[in-house]
Amino acid sequence: MIIRKLFKFENAHIVRGCSSVKCRSSIHGHSYKVEVLFESNYLDNGQMVYDFGLMKQNIKDLIESFDHAITLWNGDDAEYIADMKKHSHRWVELPVSPSAEQFARVIFVLIDILFHLTKGINGEKEVKLHSIIVHETDTGYAQAFREDAYNAQMGQITLEEIVFSDEVLNSFNDRSLLEKLKAGSEFINPESV
Repeated sequence: MIIRKLFKFENAHIVRGCSSVKCRSSIHGHSYKVEVLFESNYLDNGQMVYDFGLMKQNIKDLIESFDHAITLWNGDDAEYIADMKKHSHRWVELPVSPSAEQFARVIFVLIDILFHLTKGINGEKEVKLHSIIVHETDTGYAQAFREDAYNAQMGQITLEEIVFSDEVLNSFNDRSLLEKLKAGSEFINPESV
């Protein structure tokens, strides 16, 4: 069985190297919709694959880190990156260009690592992240599966190269969330509210 939870965020970016002149040369934004899909052949003690309420915690923080932020590619022009960081409190720097495809891969990696470090408390069994769908527009989306997220041919994604501004980190329920992910710290699901 597959379950899905929808999240939304507003974000600005430039996607260097794309075929559209507007897209590769001008800062622009989108109203993104992100679908997180989990799968399992089992149900937990509440007869669910995974409690949707649990997704309102760290998973939501990771996705909302992109909300009202500018996303930067660390391979872009250094002066541009410095100027964007200077003039925006909320920014995220990635090791890949911020296309819908790469957003799907980055979000997959973040949630996959979090999920592997999270200990369930309600009989969750063999639940795994199925895929991430990122809708950049109403008519276009990218869907990343495990083989896409960890495919070095599409650009290596490491937690060490994902950088959140202080303003983003301060918006997390746990400001040290990213550092805990990097350290491989265990997370225990609290009861859902």
